[in-house]
Amino acid sequence: MFNSTLTEDERSHLPVDGAIMITASHLPYNRNGLKFFTSDGGLNKADIKDILERASKIYEESAHNNLKEQGEASKGVVTNVDYMSIYASDLVQAVRKSAGDKEKPLEELHIVVDAGNGAGGFFVDKVLKPLGAVTTGSQFLEPDGLFPNHIPNPEDKTAMKFITQAVLDNKADLGIIFDTDVDRGRELNRNRLIALMAAIVLEEHPGTTVVTDSVTSDGLTVFIENKLGGKHHRFKRGYKNVIDEAIRLNSIGEESHLAMETSGHGALKENHWLDDGAYLMVKLLNKLAAARTLGSSIGSKVLTDLVEGLEEADVTVEIRLKIDQNHADLKGGSFRDYGESVLRHLENAISKDPNLRKAPVNHEGVRVSGYGGWFLLRLSLHDPVLPLNIEAQSNDDAIKLGLAVLAAVNEFPALDVTALNKFVHQ
Repeated sequence: MFNSTLTEDERSHLPVDGAIMITASHLPYNRNGLKFFTSDGGLNKADIKDILERASKIYEESAHNNLKEQGEASKGVVTNVDYMSIYASDLVQAVRKSAGDKEKPLEELHIVVDAGNGAGGFFVDKVLKPLGAVTTGSQFLEPDGLFPNHIPNPEDKTAMKFITQAVLDNKADLGIIFDTDVDRGRELNRNRLIALMAAIVLEEHPGTTVVTDSVTSDGLTVFIENKLGGKHHRFKRGYKNVIDEAIRLNSIGEESHLAMETSGHGALKENHWLDDGAYLMVKLLNKLAAARTLGSSIGSKVLTDLVEGLEEADVTVEIRLKIDQNHADLKGGSFRDYGESVLRHLENAISKDPNLRKAPVNHEGVRVSGYGGWFLLRLSLHDPVLPLNIEAQSNDDAIKLGLAVLAAVNEFPALDVTALNKFVHQ
């Protein structure tokens, strides 16, 4: 939809002035909403608030006029355009260009796609097959908003099991899983995918800043800064936050070419900062295609080699602490205010523990290092939940970090610490 505001093709009435898509992302179908785009990118909260206010005003004014007459006067023309074919063709041309204009640069490479019954099924027939890839074993390509097979969310363990099994069953070289809107796609895991994209981007733009969300690992920072020679700027959760921060850094003279979340949301400066999983996949395929021009036997190892040396924690945990909005301890206040008070209390408690140290630069929640690992407690962007992320080199060290959090948050009775209690007493 965003690209339709940029593509120049008069026969297809392009570029358009604005685009709207109906989507619930990977949420249930009853959470459908709208995403709005202009050539400047996706609209933000302030833009949408402005649209709603204007629409409300027009609706109120129309109540005083003849609705039928007004409808006739404002009637437009509807034209159906197969834009997906145009968009997919551009992706195909990008990969061919990277491979020295070879027609089928992915010939004999076996790539399995799991679209999760979202919108990503087009990638098989319109992108991979024209490039020569074998796509046998690809699954759930037909869009179905009821998601009968699994939630189309690459962070969902069940979804990842499906794609992993498909790769093994079909002896494929690479597996790609998309979410509903195709703004996320990955086969590698959270920090690894960012490391992989950072390695590709830093080859093209040495020394550039990579902006990520708040839950990326310490190992990723070491990899980006020490091995790749870039700079890691850890910011807040929320793909729009990460992208906007990269744009801001560029505006003040700090070069940034990649903004990416651990969820798989990612955007590149070269692609107008669009959160586009299909384009990220094309960047990876470009790397594969370019390598295969040197030898057809080269497979996905060329990608895994790029993240060689990334330090990863042996224990990675996420525990969600829910706030009971009806609990008397909220004293009529909002869950957000309550959550902020939990974070302030934790921050004070940490300052008194010699084994723990607060991150010197942190933009979201409370991030703390200690016992050879780290934890981050933050307030969810939308829900009455405090997600707790812990990474450590051993289960014992992870439990020590969990106990430090539990000791502080136990004083808040509206906070459900059942899952945290279970983890530290396992």
